[in-house]
Amino acid sequence: MSAAPDLLLVDARVRTPEPSGHTTVAVRDGLITALGDAADARAWRGPGTEVVDLAGATLTPGLTDAHSHPVWGLEMFTGTDLSGVADLDGLRAALRDADRRDGWIIGFGLDHNVFGGRPVHRDLIEDVLGGAPAYLRLYDGHSALAGTAALKAAGIDGPRAFAQLSEIVCDAGGRPTGHLVEHAAMDLMTPVLPAQPYAERRDRLVDLLTGMAATGLTSAHVMDLGGPDVPGLLTALEEDGELPLRLRLAPWCMPGVSEEELEEFVRLQGRGGRLWAIGGVKFFMDGTVEGGTAWLEHADCHGRGTDAFWPDPAAYSAAVRRLHRAGVGTATHAIGDAAVRHVLDTVETLGTGGPRHRIEHIETVPDDQLGRFAALGVVASMQPPHTAYTRADHTDEWSRRLGEGRAARAWRCRDLRDAGAHLALGSDWPIAHYDARQVLATARAPRGAASARHGLTGPMALEGMTTHAAVAAGEERIAGRIAPGHRADLTAFAVDPVEAPADETANAPIRLTVAGGRITFRS
Repeated sequence: MSAAPDLLLVDARVRTPEPSGHTTVAVRDGLITALGDAADARAWRGPGTEVVDLAGATLTPGLTDAHSHPVWGLEMFTGTDLSGVADLDGLRAALRDADRRDGWIIGFGLDHNVFGGRPVHRDLIEDVLGGAPAYLRLYDGHSALAGTAALKAAGIDGPRAFAQLSEIVCDAGGRPTGHLVEHAAMDLMTPVLPAQPYAERRDRLVDLLTGMAATGLTSAHVMDLGGPDVPGLLTALEEDGELPLRLRLAPWCMPGVSEEELEEFVRLQGRGGRLWAIGGVKFFMDGTVEGGTAWLEHADCHGRGTDAFWPDPAAYSAAVRRLHRAGVGTATHAIGDAAVRHVLDTVETLGTGGPRHRIEHIETVPDDQLGRFAALGVVASMQPPHTAYTRADHTDEWSRRLGEGRAARAWRCRDLRDAGAHLALGSDWPIAHYDARQVLATARAPRGAASARHGLTGPMALEGMTTHAAVAAGEERIAGRIAPGHRADLTAFAVDPVEAPADETANAPIRLTVAGGRITFRS
């Protein structure tokens, strides 16, 4: 070794992610320089080397959340937490006692199952609001319920046409029910909602990323840009110190995008700082099953789900081809079977070589599409914690809408792996908790409608947040492994996350988290 390391991690069980037999990892200038044993550690140590004794902890490549929204999600994660509400009576009680912000009642995390199959309607809550404007975000991030005063403040008084799949749900008389479905309809509320001060937003982001690091996360694939001011926000944070997490951000490309806007996406690629960068572009091919906007090959039980998010799916394909030619990879939200098929069909027209493309969510997919992921080199990006919103007996809103046949193909993580696909795992925070240990555990022991046979092995789960996540970002040569020349992103567990039972992994103490060679969490 030509120069002494900045950091030596000793007395570890090193997984690369495979068992390596090594006990020591040396780090310098943010990169892994060598793997060795106790004798090597003594020989490599210099006067300025920080030595951390891991006391037998299992050291893995740094965990990556392959689908998260830490900046945009802070907006969704504002106000009264409604995620624990189980029924309509509980919702009404929570709203009756909810705090106000600038006179508004803001809530988040509301489960569709709370309504017990009834249509989402402001009349169900109006009498407990005391006349206050109310805006409640449902847990899926694709729909919300607005009260009468909130609708009036935003000037929403009837149906509107949008350039993308989005709806102001109205009754037979054309009056809004308060149910706003998909981004364009929800965005109508943004100008009138209470603003979050910059300093508060900044502090909340630092706290959030610090909390993520404490669960073993070293990086996140951020599936949005979070707003035009976010690059400036991240730059300002790095001027004051270091980010607790490495962030890779993909701005949204929406229907109606112009050639000039596509060129701007290309120009944005690579812009960043020490631990953040813009990489890739995010598309939506559909919405959610519970909201009736997942694009399905056959309508759901309410007769919905037969429309794509892009009114002209061919325009989506053209935009992907334009970015592909410029060397820009894409990530497409596709939950329903028709959406997944269309994205795969689009990638098939791109030919071989070029940037990597990925599909996000893939909540139901038929047998004939499984093998196409590996054949086309498309990465499957899935979020096992989402299964908690469903029930094994299929009495939940997700399962009822799809029907037994499609609900039986829920979250086919194992089937995709067995078919040869690269499978990147994430949380989709704030849709589910960001705890990386919960992602690993739920991937091995799925809940709700997801069959136990779709559970991954311990090695597969760890690969989903390390080597396969690196492939999803096109960074497999520099990330996802403990190897000389790779980034020094490392996670130390008190237990072996591969060998320990899933429930033990879910609560395993994290001994150390290292991002870019810098310790971001130490127990």
